[in-house]
Amino acid sequence: MNIVNILEEIEKVDGEIYERISPRRAAMKEFYGFGSKVALAAVPLALGSMFKKAYGQTSSTVLDVLNFALTLEYIEFYFYQTGAASSGLVPSGVHTSAINTILTHEMEHVALLKGAITASGGTPVSFTAANFDYTAKGNFPTVFSSFPTFLAVAQGFEDTGVRAYKGQAGNLISAPGVLKTALQIHSVEARHASHIRQARRTTEGGGLTALTPWITGANDSGVPQLDMTYAGEDNITQAGVDITSLGVSTAAATASFDEPLTKEAVLAIASLFIR
Repeated sequence: MNIVNILEEIEKVDGEIYERISPRRAAMKEFYGFGSKVALAAVPLALGSMFKKAYGQTSSTVLDVLNFALTLEYIEFYFYQTGAASSGLVPSGVHTSAINTILTHEMEHVALLKGAITASGGTPVSFTAANFDYTAKGNFPTVFSSFPTFLAVAQGFEDTGVRAYKGQAGNLISAPGVLKTALQIHSVEARHASHIRQARRTTEGGGLTALTPWITGANDSGVPQLDMTYAGEDNITQAGVDITSLGVSTAAATASFDEPLTKEAVLAIASLFIR
């Protein structure tokens, strides 16, 4: 385990990590002093202690949520890694740049979640690219040979990820530091989703000219195989109020609010891609 890299990854999404423990200089002095005080094998325990100071006791529920999130990040990371390495799949220029940027984000999300789980005393789940079937049991046979298909599957992953993080927020109330980090990842995933949706619109045109950066209705993707991803997105009632009763169209009412997905619903979607 590269402890320094873990701290650097955590600092990227939680700039206050050192202030949570103690002033940065003192915290880093404490960390770099571990080597002269404890055996190398004890470093993870020391780091775990630092995490507990920063975020409080990590419950099994919080660790479960982190591993759940890590599973989704692994799916996305290996998807983009495979796509980026598929010759002729991603058009050069802006599309290559964007896919490589998203790939880097997913790699950093994986590194951060693995480090946080390990440092908190948990065991991170582990996957390789071989664990995933991105054709979704044959539903997308051209996923790595057709860029439009690749983008359609990417949209499904990103929209699912955004809804999944939202669905787990309540389980992280007892760990505000972890909740903050999850929300920071969540917002980046939402930007990925927006970009992929706009890339599909400009790349494919035709029937996708109305596709927007946000979700409208129960499935605006034009891909029936992704229906599970958008279950519940036709909801027009928020906080007990029928939004359409305020003079808002049904399309606008559904587009103005994202809906969470339960863990069970997300795992059902993910199971299509896990061997």
